[in-house]
Amino acid sequence: MSRPPGAGTSSPRRHDVDVRRLMVGFPTGVSVVTAQARDGRPWGMTCTSLCSVAPDPPSLLVCLRRGSPTLDAVLESSALAVNLLHRNARSTAELFASGAPDRFERIPWVAAPDGGPHLVDAAHTIADCAVSAGHEVGDHVVVMAEIVGITSLRTPAPLLYGMRRYGTWAEDDDTSFLSYDFIS
Repeated sequence: MSRPPGAGTSSPRRHDVDVRRLMVGFPTGVSVVTAQARDGRPWGMTCTSLCSVAPDPPSLLVCLRRGSPTLDAVLESSALAVNLLHRNARSTAELFASGAPDRFERIPWVAAPDGGPHLVDAAHTIADCAVSAGHEVGDHVVVMAEIVGITSLRTPAPLLYGMRRYGTWAEDDDTSFLSYDFIS
């Protein structure tokens, strides 16, 4: 088997590459990662960097921005909740992406003993997780977590994000397709 030119050699780091140009064409589900700090204060941020890792033990990863109070709360509590947002929760996604200090005063939520706050009106499913590791990568931390419980609140009808706008799966008579909200 031949190796491609340059295989096995290190290439220079490209700091001028904008990964957002790649990822804009990769629609994904929208979640809000939440945690409670030691003082009991709830924290949360919108997150589309979420990935299933393994079914045994049931594990996932989320990527959170270094320096964020949400990441600090996740690491100090060693617990988090992944709130998978439903199709009508765009306002919650935008609120938790805004960094508004009063975001938990503006939406219904409940505390959970094994994870972070549950966004009961905005989520269709919530995973409570125990943090197992964190790895710094650039300006983010990849948080590895084991799922300790799942709460299903309603039929999954996910909010999606791609092409720099929110979207949902739309049903018709024959098939499903992606429908974007062009009012972004």
